[in-house]
Amino acid sequence: MVRRGERLVLDGVSFEAAPGEVFGLLGPNGAGKTTAFQILTGLLQPQSGELILDGVAFRPGDRTFRERTGIVFQDPALDDRLTARENLSLAARLYGVPRRVASGRIDDLLSGADLSDRADEPVGKLSGGMRRRLELARALVHEPTILILDEPTTGLDEASFRKTWSRLHTIRKERGLTLLLTTHRPEEAENCDRIAILDGGKIVACDTPDRLRARVRGDLVILESDDPESVAAGIREKFSLEVRVLEGRVVLERESAHELIPRLVETFPGGTLRSVSMRRAGIGEVFLELTGHGLDGGRDEAAKQTDPRKPKRRS
Repeated sequence: MVRRGERLVLDGVSFEAAPGEVFGLLGPNGAGKTTAFQILTGLLQPQSGELILDGVAFRPGDRTFRERTGIVFQDPALDDRLTARENLSLAARLYGVPRRVASGRIDDLLSGADLSDRADEPVGKLSGGMRRRLELARALVHEPTILILDEPTTGLDEASFRKTWSRLHTIRKERGLTLLLTTHRPEEAENCDRIAILDGGKIVACDTPDRLRARVRGDLVILESDDPESVAAGIREKFSLEVRVLEGRVVLERESAHELIPRLVETFPGGTLRSVSMRRAGIGEVFLELTGHGLDGGRDEAAKQTDPRKPKRRS
């Protein structure tokens, strides 16, 4: 439990991760992810609670626990004036890695990060994706058993996102690492073996991505229009369906949605709908279903009409 003034930031948050598992905390800004990360990394002491590793209880920040963990912060923590190799050498010295061991290990880490040919350039000249791969390499220099990552792909383009996660999965497989991460990106949560959905300082669900997606019935139909509120009202009136307006789009769930789409298009005058699409529900829709608001923090229209923690469901 963590309080800040009168506000309860984390309330009864408890989870466990198996060795070699990729475990994610998913939630929007303000959900409590950063506070949980600070506790895991020893930057913050909770009012109550403990960390248990291999059956042994530790206080956050305990040296033995820190030695077992590698940390990748959301904000860059590299020294731009040093080269990639020098950044890794500095980290190795801080963790007490013997020089005779560190040299070969650093070469291996630079190779694994595809940075061997840029190893002696100042970090300030590297791209965002390269820096992120170097951050990962630095977190591994002391060979931890747990890797803790805070929003590991924030600010990366799609290509760098895929490359970063390819590297993370390779590291996990090769080293048997346990990965603990915080994220607000549903596509990132899809890379986890299990996801804990965090909202308002509480875990509202914890399961595999497939089992979480199964909570959303049917397919997802998304309609774009210049007047989404009017379109949503028309669908409710004509079809008696639950409809949400989220981020300027009309969203509804429906089994056999392909049969409904032609009827929806015929309902509105030409030009009313800019586009109509259908897809399987993802983790972002699961979060909406469970909390009543999206991962950007914006609450949808359907949720405003009911208890915000219990969005309406179709009967």
